[in-house]
Amino acid sequence: MDKKKLVETIIAQLNADMAVAKAAALATYEAATHEESKPENEYDTRGLEASYLAGAQAKRIAEIEELLVICKHLNLKDFGPDDKINVTAVVELELNGKHNFYFIMPKGGGVSVSFEGKTVQIITANTPVGEALQDLKQGDVAVVENGAQVREYEIVNVW
Repeated sequence: MDKKKLVETIIAQLNADMAVAKAAALATYEAATHEESKPENEYDTRGLEASYLAGAQAKRIAEIEELLVICKHLNLKDFGPDDKINVTAVVELELNGKHNFYFIMPKGGGVSVSFEGKTVQIITANTPVGEALQDLKQGDVAVVENGAQVREYEIVNVW
């Protein structure tokens, strides 16, 4: 798996997400500051709600910008079957016949991209799956406990 191309795909996705987020933030800002958003009475909170939404959207834009900087300066390491899994590893896991692909990053968990016909999800090392994978190798089994539920993922490939 070409991780440089994967990172390029992630950057393209983040740039598209950024454009959508900026357009939404602008529209929300305009709604929050529009004359019609002024409260008609003490129970009218349209303007206040729009300002909260604008603040949340600005935070999301900052998160995307931070992840873009991380991606552009990421020092990718090639992992082989005998290397311990760590940040920048792409891992293929199998659970009950279903294969999932994860890219371990310092930040950005939850972002998914379509790459080479597969869905690759970014996870961080402090997620349950990320923690379970730390220092394991291809062929090992990662055990993820979530309350009373225990899942055992077979590590099929590591890049």
